[in-house]
Formats: sequence, C-alpha cells, structure tokens
Amino acid sequence: MFEAYQKNSPKQRLRLDVRFVLAHPAHLIATFFGSGLLRPASGTWGTLAGWLFYLFFAQAFAAWFWLALIVGVFFLGAWACEIAGRHCGVHDHSSFVIDEVFAIWLVLLITPKTLGWQLAAFVAFRFFDIVKLPPASFFDREMHNGFGVMLDDAFAAFYAVMLITGLCWLLGA
Repeated sequence: MFEAYQKNSPKQRLRLDVRFVLAHPAHLIATFFGSGLLRPASGTWGTLAGWLFYLFFAQAFAAWFWLALIVGVFFLGAWACEIAGRHCGVHDHSSFVIDEVFAIWLVLLITPKTLGWQLAAFVAFRFFDIVKLPPASFFDREMHNGFGVMLDDAFAAFYAVMLITGLCWLLGA
C-alpha cells in the first residue's frame, strides 16, 4: 500500500527542480506552479497549496464556476501529468500535485465554510489519498497515464466528501 512512499520508489528517487518546472507549461501545471517540489510529503504540500488557493478565491467565484474550474482542471491536469510524466520518465512523480489540487477543491466545495470543517476535509482527503481504497488503488497501480494520476485522487475526494457529508449529517452542521 505504501510502496510509492519508500525511498527506492522511482517517485522518490528522481528529484525534479525549478528548471524542470519551467521547461514546459505542462510541468508548471503538473507541479501546480512548483508547489510539488516541496519536501517531504509533496502531496500534502500540494493539497495545502490548493486549499490556500481556494481560501483566497472562494468568495470571488460562485459554486457553478468552481465546479466548471474543477472539471477543466481535471482534464488539464490529465494532459499535464501525461506530458510531464513522459518528460521525466515517471508516470506519476511525487512532484505532480495538480491531482491533489483539483481534488481538494472538489472536497472543499461541499464542505461547510468554517476553518474546522475545512481542516477536517483536508485531513480526510489526505487520509484517503494515502490509503487508496478501491477503485483508487486500481487507477494508481494499473492506469499509467495522466487520467490514472487524476482518477485515483478523484476517488479519494469522493471518499472524503462522503465522510464529511456523513459527519455533517450526524453533527447537524
């Protein structure tokens, strides 16, 4: 389950840098403007970058715009991860965090707009992204392209949404 996090994993061995990020627009997108270069736990840094972006722009955009943005970023991210993966030789490098960004936006869109609930959403999404319950594990393990990169996080977001929605219902929030 945690093979990708071991030091001998190709996702961890190959260190990408700012030159890689700036070499192609797809690299910039896949790493969410370089936030995926932060170590350790680049997925957590990418999720945090996505959360901060959401907090900054949450009031500026209506829910329908966020939904359209999320769908657009899903497809843009699939393209970017496909290209960046080919260029670095690792189909889902740990520095590719656009999948975490789009997914946390999806979770935050349905989460109550308080810091506590958003923190719970962040933790829930990171948990499900790391443990990769089926079918996320299938996409992570078997689908070695940009859509596979994005889909495993889409399912992690789905599980986080279900958990947060259930907690909101139980707690009357």
